Amino acid sequence: MFAKAFRVKSNSAIKGSDRRKLRADVTTAFPTLGTDQVSALVPGKEELNVVKLYAHRGDAVTVYVCGGNPILFELEKNLYPTVYTLWSYPDLLPMFTTWPLVLEKLVGGADLMLPGLVVPPAGLPRVQNGDLCAIALVGNRAPVAIGVAAMSTAEMLTSSLKGRGFSMLHTYRDHLWRSGDKSSPPSLAPLALDPPDLNEEKGSVQADPTLQGDVRRLTLEGEDKANGEVRQQMCGEKSLSEASEDPSVRGLNPDPTDRKSLKEQMDELLQRCFLHALKCQVKKADLPLLTSTLLGSHMFSCCPEGRQLDVKKSSYKKVEERSRGVQSVVAVDWRHPRKGSVLEGAEVRTIIINYAKKNDLVDADNKNLVKLDPILCDCILEKNEQHTVMKLPWDSLLTRCLERLQPAYQVTFPGQEPVMKKGKICPIDITLAQRASNKKVTVVRNLEAYGLDPYSVAAVLQQRCQASTTVTPAPGAKDGLQVQIQGNQVRHLSRLLLEDYQLPRKHIQGLEKAPKPGKKK
Repeated sequence: MFAKAFRVKSNSAIKGSDRRKLRADVTTAFPTLGTDQVSALVPGKEELNVVKLYAHRGDAVTVYVCGGNPILFELEKNLYPTVYTLWSYPDLLPMFTTWPLVLEKLVGGADLMLPGLVVPPAGLPRVQNGDLCAIALVGNRAPVAIGVAAMSTAEMLTSSLKGRGFSMLHTYRDHLWRSGDKSSPPSLAPLALDPPDLNEEKGSVQADPTLQGDVRRLTLEGEDKANGEVRQQMCGEKSLSEASEDPSVRGLNPDPTDRKSLKEQMDELLQRCFLHALKCQVKKADLPLLTSTLLGSHMFSCCPEGRQLDVKKSSYKKVEERSRGVQSVVAVDWRHPRKGSVLEGAEVRTIIINYAKKNDLVDADNKNLVKLDPILCDCILEKNEQHTVMKLPWDSLLTRCLERLQPAYQVTFPGQEPVMKKGKICPIDITLAQRASNKKVTVVRNLEAYGLDPYSVAAVLQQRCQASTTVTPAPGAKDGLQVQIQGNQVRHLSRLLLEDYQLPRKHIQGLEKAPKPGKKK
C-alpha cells in the first residue's frame, strides 16, 4: 500500500476526546495488550498527531504519529500497527517467517507467496482467512511487514504451500516507514518452541501425518540449506555450522582469544554489505547517494542474519561532505576488477544441476521440471514472473542461467599466454562493395580480435593479389580498422586466413562471395 509515495491531506494534533477514543479502539482491536501497554502506545501527555493522506492507489488512510514515528494507521475503519509499534510489541500479531531475499519483493509492493514461507518446527501459526499477521525474517523476531492472510493455515498446508499467502499492507523501508525516523529493526531472538504434539493442538494447526512429515522435512532440510546457502551465495556468509562457532555472529562480541578485533570484524562486515549493495541494489543513476540512505535502505538488508552493522565501531568514518553536515557517496569506481573465475558452459550446467539436486528442487512428479527457490527466482526470473512461475524445464532453466552470465572469449596465439576478453567475439567479416566507375572492392573487418595486424594483412594481400590495398577506420567500430583491396579478392583472403593463419572457418563470414571458377573477376 505504501510502496510508492503518498499525498498528505492534513496534519493536526489530536484532541483529548479523540485520544481517549483511540485508546479504546486499540484495546478493542488488540485485546492482548494490557492497560499499561495501551497507555504507553497512546500516551496521555506526549504529542500525538493525526495525518490524513491518500495512498498512491487513492485509498484514504489515517495515520497516528507519536514522537515523530507513525505508530498506527486506519483504513476502512480497521486499525493496523506499523513496524515501529511491532518492534516494541513483536508478539502483538500471529508471526510468519520468510527469507531476507523475499523482503526486497515485499518492499517493492509484491504480496507474500506461500513458497516464500519458512515453516518452523512448531508448525505455522493458526490463522483464518482475513486475519492480520506479522512477517519476520529468519533469525530475527522483529517484524518487517504486516499483511492480511489470503487463506487459513489449514488451507495453506492443504495447498502444499503454493499460491498467494498474504496481501501486504505495510513493510519496513516503504514510504510509511520513511515518514518516521527510519530506524532499523532491532535484533530479537526467535522464541524457542517445541514441536507440536501430534495428539494435542497447541496453538498451531495440525495436518495429516503425511503432510506433517513433509512439512517437518521441509523445515529441517530447507532451513539448514537455505540459511547457509542463500547467505553464502548472496552475501558470502558462512554456513550455519561455521557461523555458530564464529564469535562475530554471536552479537559481535569476540572471544578474547579471537585474533580479529571488534573493529576488524566490523570493517569486514561493512565492506561485504557495501559491495553487495553496490552490486545488487545501487545504480549509477542513484549517485550521489546520502550515506544514511545507502546504509538504511541498502546495506542493512544485505547484513547476514544474527549480525548488526554499526559504523561507529568500524574504521570507516570519513565521508566526503558535499555541503556542511551532509555526507554522501558521490562516485564509485565501477571499473574496479571484481573477483571471480571464468566458467565454461559445461561447468555452469554442472553447477546448476548439482545445486538443484542438493536442495531437492527436482519435481517429484515430473523429473523434467525444477522448482524455483528464492535464489533461482532472483537470478533468472523477470519482475512480472516472480509470483507466477514456480517451475521451469531443465532446458529453460539452463538457458536462462547462461543468458544471465557475462560472455567472454579466449584467444590463444602460438608461444603466447592466452588472452581473455569480455563480450562475444565478432567474426572476421568479408564484404564486397561498389566504388567509383562501378569498380568492386573487397573489405575485411575485425582482424584485430584474432591478433592480426591490419597493416601486415594489407601488405601480404597487396603482394599476392597484385592489387592496391588501403587501411581505413572501420565505420561504427571504436579504434577499429578495415582493409580494402581492389577487386573481388575473397579467394585469396580465404587461403590466407584458413591455410596460412589457420583460423577456424566458423569465425569467418563472407567466404561464399568468392568468384565462381571460370568467371572473370
